[in-house]
Amino acid sequence: MKRIFVSTLILMLPLTIMAKTPAKYEKATESCEAFNNMKHTNNSNNVKLERGKEYRILEEKRGQLLILVEGERVAQRWVDEVCFSDKQENKKPVEEKRRATLSSILVSLDKKKSEPKTLSKSTSKQNLLAISWQNAFCQTHQYKKECKNMSAKDFGAFHFVLHGLWPQPRNNQYCNVDKKQVGMDKNKQWHRLNKLELTPEVRTNLAKLMPGYSSNLHKHEWIKHGTCYGTNANDYYSDAMTLLTQVNNSKVQQFFKQNIGKRVRLKDIRNVFDQEFGKGAGKHVTMNCRRGLITELWLHLGNEGKNLSELFKKGETPRKSCYSGRIDAVGF
Repeated sequence: MKRIFVSTLILMLPLTIMAKTPAKYEKATESCEAFNNMKHTNNSNNVKLERGKEYRILEEKRGQLLILVEGERVAQRWVDEVCFSDKQENKKPVEEKRRATLSSILVSLDKKKSEPKTLSKSTSKQNLLAISWQNAFCQTHQYKKECKNMSAKDFGAFHFVLHGLWPQPRNNQYCNVDKKQVGMDKNKQWHRLNKLELTPEVRTNLAKLMPGYSSNLHKHEWIKHGTCYGTNANDYYSDAMTLLTQVNNSKVQQFFKQNIGKRVRLKDIRNVFDQEFGKGAGKHVTMNCRRGLITELWLHLGNEGKNLSELFKKGETPRKSCYSGRIDAVGF
């Protein structure tokens, strides 16, 4: 009997200790996605936090929280700690703030036809401007956050959007970047990369012209490519958006919009570039395709000048390309 009593006491001891440790609950201050893993690559059932609701905090690790979402089959979820930050309590949700300021700040950006501003003096002699046709990108990446609710009201439905501005050659990457940051970038933990020092205007413009901003694409592009451009992040993105806007204010954007749903040839696109940016500009343009859809245009540029007409003159003449594809419409 003594042996049984001692065993029972030992079994009960941890339960007693656990009972004295109160569970930690906190209120969510942002409607963040709740992921199955720390890399934020899987969110079964598209679970989002309910702002103001209390959740049990199970673990805190490297700027993330493991929480319990009751009622879900996969109940333990990872979220960024800022989703529970008290500092956010009296602020509007990030998405709400973004929508409220986009129309007032960016309407003029689409309408500007004046002489483009002077670009920053970068140290990279050759650059590749990668611009995406978002409809086709989302058709082939429907799981992306920026693609799930895309509609005809979105800027990218009828305009080119920014993928990146890449100093050449292509192996010119990760210039003076901390190894820890490089590791997180290569593991696609972009949400954990350092926050970029951008002005409110640049940050707001970027959220519109680079839809992948919502997936932290801007952090990835800066770490991998922008650090080799020779300027700070703010000037890097100002230059990239200035060049993108020149394309969207040209006959190139009109050509794509007018031919949505049709198959076009690279030859025809190059002719439009020649008409708009000077004879010979088109030979510096290549096209990427996937599943028969045109997903991107790559503009191979020099760094002498402030507009595309000048920059094309010093750009490389590439060979590899897709030669025809269909211009996709918005929607799946």
